Amino acid sequence: MREILEKLSKGEISVNEAEKALKINFVESVSNVAKLDVGRENRRKVPEMIFAEGKSHEDLEKICKRMLETMGRAIVTRLDEKQLEQIKRQFGEYEVQKLPHAMSIVIKKKNYRELRGEGKVGILTAGTVDLAVAEEASMIADAMGCETYLEVDAGVAGIHRLVDPLKKMIEHDVDCLIVVAGREGALPTVVAGLVDIPLIAVPASSGYGYGGRGQAALMAMLQACSLGIAVVNIDSGVAAGVIAAQIANRVANARARH
Repeated sequence: MREILEKLSKGEISVNEAEKALKINFVESVSNVAKLDVGRENRRKVPEMIFAEGKSHEDLEKICKRMLETMGRAIVTRLDEKQLEQIKRQFGEYEVQKLPHAMSIVIKKKNYRELRGEGKVGILTAGTVDLAVAEEASMIADAMGCETYLEVDAGVAGIHRLVDPLKKMIEHDVDCLIVVAGREGALPTVVAGLVDIPLIAVPASSGYGYGGRGQAALMAMLQACSLGIAVVNIDSGVAAGVIAAQIANRVANARARH
């Protein structure tokens, strides 16, 4: 990118040629296996992520190496146990961030400098079984520069359990809330009726039988009577983390200007 801008400043290429070169520069090829959108973070403030599911270890390793060479950081989601162990072993000389329950990791060069913002994202889960999805959302929001606050096991089966976690979110003055719930998915509706904070509901695949594996939770969240709820797909902690971070970072930027 710098080379293109230098050529433009010297008059060696036109504005139209520079624009075309920058668009081409956004995509990096990896041995005919993947095309990495390395310009996404500059363009959208959303980092490129590597979806591990279904990829061979050889392909996954190549893509991770290319991301580390180009960006200094690789975010890998939806790993299985075998992939996770292989990647941790292969990239042991790097800084590897793995949360206890989420099957996603962040690999960074030792000297990688993260950009931090002032955005604040709060995350609530109905039960401890929903932690994998919640941690994935937290990891992504953190990678996008936000401060994150996670409170667990605040489900509506014992409504009194919600009081303290929700009080903490208000005290932290979070800019956006992510609420993860499985089974009947009632928690986002209750929370949205109590706060004035933008809320992203994540149906989790906890639950079994009729409407199990997150289907009843998804339908309930889409049918929620409390307004101000956005809903992502089942177990989609990544999507929730990205949206929440975008909201929180814009709020923080507006706050800083006033």
